[in-house]
Amino acid sequence: MRVIGLLASALIASNASFALAAQFDFSNEYNTNSIHAQGDQFFIQKVKELSNGEVNITLHSGGALGYKSADHFYAVADNAVQIADTLAGSMAGIDPIFLLSSLPFLVEGEDQAELLYKIAKPYYAEIFEDNDQVLLYASPWPASGIWSKEKVDSVAALKGLKIRSYDKNGTLTLREAGAAPVNLSWADVVPQLSTGGIEAVLTSADAGASGSFWEHLDNYSAIQYAIPLNMVHMNRDEFESLTDDEQAAIVEAAKLTDEHNWQTVRMRVQDNYKELAEHSVAIHDDLPAPFMKHLQESARPALKEWLEDAGERGQAILAEFNKEK
Repeated sequence: MRVIGLLASALIASNASFALAAQFDFSNEYNTNSIHAQGDQFFIQKVKELSNGEVNITLHSGGALGYKSADHFYAVADNAVQIADTLAGSMAGIDPIFLLSSLPFLVEGEDQAELLYKIAKPYYAEIFEDNDQVLLYASPWPASGIWSKEKVDSVAALKGLKIRSYDKNGTLTLREAGAAPVNLSWADVVPQLSTGGIEAVLTSADAGASGSFWEHLDNYSAIQYAIPLNMVHMNRDEFESLTDDEQAAIVEAAKLTDEHNWQTVRMRVQDNYKELAEHSVAIHDDLPAPFMKHLQESARPALKEWLEDAGERGQAILAEFNKEK
């Protein structure tokens, strides 16, 4: 009887421990094999290790919880979901600072993109803080290009092109360049390709690969448009409900994931291009100078409008960026 009593006590203690473990849901609009979902899984594993299993996070990728990036900011603020991975540009209505990373042709390569993020991070964090959230880490995209049915390497090829943009910057720039942009969330892209609602997509080689774009599009023009960010943010009340050790685990895991994601994005394009070649996608990375000049000139109104909207904060960020790059 004593043995049975001890076993029962151990089982009760085990169940109590399990019940007390923190459980969080994590929403991500992108596919499980996307660079973002993989980075999020890295974070989840680190949290589990650093908290000794006391903090458990479940990733719901592919928009499984019914949320798009545009829904995430308020969903996390209201604690409808505790953590989310959100395309920064989709939060432009919250604050124009979130359009910074997708300003066209502002950065040249991942080193400059990471520098820009580090300069702007305190501004991002403050906005989340003011809205009862915690900024955990960034999830950078590889540079955006143009996926299309026909090769896009000239002003004429852009004219009237029904192309998906992912935020205000892209819409302004592509319209100025002569295209017919449509701002779409990720979840709506493939359905619109399937029905002919769009015939091209502004996004990275990585995103196109994770969405099997080769089923609809045969060309990828590497215009190096921008290296935009997704941001991972958490409900502040849920964060503060954790013990000090558990909070420290979250913070350290976020720091490690930030480092991991910036390392990963630097290596991703080579693997993406190999996959595209295996599916007979033509990659155009030596684009005519007049075409690139036209795109860069078309981007100026977007930059001008962003500076007007962002005000002194935007000017301060760009001044420091231009000084340090």
